[in-house]
Amino acid sequence: MSTTVLATEDLSIGYAPRRGPRRVIADNLNLALHAGEVVCLLGPNGVGKSTLLRTLVGMQPPLAGRVLLDGDDLAALAPREVARRLSVVLTERIEVGQLTAYALVALGRHPHTDWTGRLTPRDEEVARRALEAVDAVNLAARLVHELSDGERQRVMVARALAQEPLVMVLDEPTAFLDLPRRVEMMRLLRRLARETNRALLLSTHDLDLALRSADALWLLAPGGVMRVGAPEDLVLGGAFEAAFASEGISFDRARGSFHVHPPAYRRVALVGDGLAGVWTARALERAGCLVVGGDEPALARVIISGSEAAPRWNVWLDGTAPQRVASLREVVALVRQLAATEDAA
Repeated sequence: MSTTVLATEDLSIGYAPRRGPRRVIADNLNLALHAGEVVCLLGPNGVGKSTLLRTLVGMQPPLAGRVLLDGDDLAALAPREVARRLSVVLTERIEVGQLTAYALVALGRHPHTDWTGRLTPRDEEVARRALEAVDAVNLAARLVHELSDGERQRVMVARALAQEPLVMVLDEPTAFLDLPRRVEMMRLLRRLARETNRALLLSTHDLDLALRSADALWLLAPGGVMRVGAPEDLVLGGAFEAAFASEGISFDRARGSFHVHPPAYRRVALVGDGLAGVWTARALERAGCLVVGGDEPALARVIISGSEAAPRWNVWLDGTAPQRVASLREVVALVRQLAATEDAA
């Protein structure tokens, strides 16, 4: 069993204003984060994910209960000691003036330096190794404000890594990144957890990457209900449907994604399979259609022909002659045209 490096005991999170009643967001939280694992914190907007993260890192006091960092009560630790055990990477862009990437990473050594702040040869070596770990050695001499979002995020992770913490907490580490960079960042974080045996806790809205990358999920639902488990267990157990319940939207357990349900009359029968079939269904669903089997009653019928390299689509609209088109854009335009006619009627 992996070592528990961060845990909560009957934790209650929320706000206690000087005037007015307390606002409890979630209570009786008993969570555990283990060395070498990646945990993703998920949940709808406004359920309290940021409040939980702030409480776990000591930026906000708990209403009740305790946060234990390597077995010690977080509230009883000096800030310098907390910084030696825990590092934080925030979403907000921090202004760092004319610092180079290396200088910013070296700031991660602050909890380990003496009162002069002078870096020892070991501190310099740790900073260099942190840059190497995130594949950012080539960025060392660059000014931080000149870096792209993806490059800057790697440098921020390196700074947190240079603290040599037991736990790294990251708030939306893939925000502002394009899809390839998001995938790269999640792979990097997973590799760092394995190679350094550090625990990584990150909040994210990227459901697909969380399902593919996390060892465990903390799924915070409205009402303060926390569900914890392996991604696959939470999918099979229906936790995502419960947490993100919304009229007209459902979670597809087979695909691991959410779908919008169009009105029942916008049924389109699809005949065809393979890659063209998958993307035809996607295009029709995006257009607000419910894709059904070829033998079912429907507003329109789409039959795929041709080859996989050059597919063609035959579209039958209700009461009209079939039309043969060469792109999904044309398919969607025809179906939308019929849907608009139905809506007007």
